Amino acid sequence: MQKIPLMLAKAGMILARDVFRGNSPIGMPLCGKGTELTDSLIVRFENMDVQTVHVEGHPVWEEGECSVDDLLRQLDSRFSKTLQEPLNVALYNIYKAYLTRCMGGDSDKQAR
Repeated sequence: MQKIPLMLAKAGMILARDVFRGNSPIGMPLCGKGTELTDSLIVRFENMDVQTVHVEGHPVWEEGECSVDDLLRQLDSRFSKTLQEPLNVALYNIYKAYLTRCMGGDSDKQAR
């Protein structure tokens, strides 16, 4: 899940959280989680003062941000000396699955 400015939202992205008027959770709900964004829906959000939306995955990469592959290489490096320990293997697998799921990495890659 990634929080992005509405101006970076594109048709086809899927909402990861409900959208409320004025981005306030006590505001009027405008659209529900799981809704696919369309151009007309984005324009409607702009007209209702929505500034940001939470979308599934990690579709927008900003300058200086690490890619999924970079993050997975860093994870491998951090755990390289301790993967003989069962608890460390479990932590490694949990974190790798989390990064892959949340950052939109290749789901076909298997954890160690």
